[in-house]
Amino acid sequence: QVHLVESGGGLVQPGGSLRLSCAASGFIFSDYAMRWFRQVGNQERELVGRISADGTTTYYGDAVEGRFTISRDNANNAMYLQMNSLTRDDAAVYICNVVGLGRWGQGNQVTVSS
Repeated sequence: QVHLVESGGGLVQPGGSLRLSCAASGFIFSDYAMRWFRQVGNQERELVGRISADGTTTYYGDAVEGRFTISRDNANNAMYLQMNSLTRDDAAVYICNVVGLGRWGQGNQVTVSS
């Protein structure tokens, strides 16, 4: 059974950094591209970025380009989201997703406030 669990969220001041993790199980992690989304309330989920199965190719949404970095560790079935220069607009629930399997994590709250 596919299982995705995010961790690492919390409260950070504007301008600060956080690193989120997504632990995956139940599928061959190294075979699948992965994505990070974020969602504020009942608004539509916004694509934060995507990483290829082998980790060599990444894509970022315009809102986070240059500030966020997605990486993965296929040996440990994990994906990461390094978030720098955070602003209040980055506050959201961050959710990881495996491309093609229709599975989502439960989400992890990131709050940006002074």
